[in-house]
Amino acid sequence: MITKNIQLAIEALQNNQLIALPTETVYGLAANAYEESAIKKIFELKKRPLYNPLIVHLHSQNQLEQVAKDIPEKALMLAEKFWPGSLTLVLKKKPHIPDLVTAGKDTVAVRVPQHLMALALLELLDFPLVAPSANPFGSISPTSAAHVYGYFKEDLPVILDGGDCSNGVESTIVGFNGDTPILYRHGAVSVEEIEDCIGPIELITHNDTSPDAPGMLSRHYAPKTETHLVENINETLGQFSGKRVGVLSFTELFNPQDVVAQEILSPKGDLKEAARNLYAALHRLDAQNLEIIIAEKFPNKGLGITLNDRLQRAVKKNINEKMVFTK
Repeated sequence: MITKNIQLAIEALQNNQLIALPTETVYGLAANAYEESAIKKIFELKKRPLYNPLIVHLHSQNQLEQVAKDIPEKALMLAEKFWPGSLTLVLKKKPHIPDLVTAGKDTVAVRVPQHLMALALLELLDFPLVAPSANPFGSISPTSAAHVYGYFKEDLPVILDGGDCSNGVESTIVGFNGDTPILYRHGAVSVEEIEDCIGPIELITHNDTSPDAPGMLSRHYAPKTETHLVENINETLGQFSGKRVGVLSFTELFNPQDVVAQEILSPKGDLKEAARNLYAALHRLDAQNLEIIIAEKFPNKGLGITLNDRLQRAVKKNINEKMVFTK
C-alpha cells in the first residue's frame, strides 16, 4: 500500500515487518536494524546474497556511538560536513549489531538520510533501520513509490510516499584502514567533495566475493534490456540497424529512424539533474519492449564519475551478462 501515513510504517516496523522508506538517494527496503527475523525478510524479498552488507540509517549524528566504536577523526569530520546527507561511513561496529547486517564483518555501514519523511520516521522509533534499495537484487534502483510498488506490489504492507528522490543515485561510501580513508562506492557526494574535507582518499570500489560495503559488485543497477555504454551514440546506432533501440543521452536529442525511445537526462548539461533523472529514465526505457538500450558516457568528473560507474555496472552483452564497454 502506498501511503504518507508514518504511523502505519511505525506499526509495521514494530511488528517486524518491512516497509519502503523514501530517502534523498533512492527508496529503501527498511527493517529494524536490531531484529534478525526482520532483517532476514529483506534478504529473502530482494533475493540479496547474505555476503552483501546493509546500511544502518540513523536520525542524527548523536546516534552514531550507539552503533559504532573507535571512530576515526576524519570520519567525524565527514559526518559533521555531510550529515544529514548522501554519505555512508563504514566503521567498527558495536557488538550488538547483528552479523546479518554486516555480512559477518566487524564493521558497520551507517548514514543519516537527508529526507524529511525519513528523518521524521527515524526520530519516532527507538531503533535504527537497515534500508538497502527497495528493488530485487541487481535491478534498477527505485526513485519513486511507484517504482517500489511495481517491483513488490502487495508484498510490502507499507510503501511510504515521499515523492521523487532529490539526488537519485545512492550514497557515497567511505571506510577506513586505520586513519587512511577508502572510497568503497562512488555516489551522490563526489570524490572531490570528500577530498576537500579530509584530503586524499584511496579507491577500492569493486569486490565480487566479500564486499566491505554495499554497491561494490561489478554487476548491479541493471535494466532487463541489453544495455551498452558508449562514447559516441551516432557511431553506435548503425551497429543495431533494424532493432528496437532506445537511447539514454546526457544533453543531445537523437532522431534517426532506428531510435524507438529516447531519454535526455539534462538538456542544460547539469550533472546533478542527470543523476536525479537517471534511474527513472532507465525504468521508462526498460518498459518500452526494446531490444537494445544505448547509454552515453558522461564527462568523467564530479558526479559524472558516479553516473559512469552506475552505467558500467548496468551494461550487459548477452545472456551470460558479460560486461561491455564500446568506444
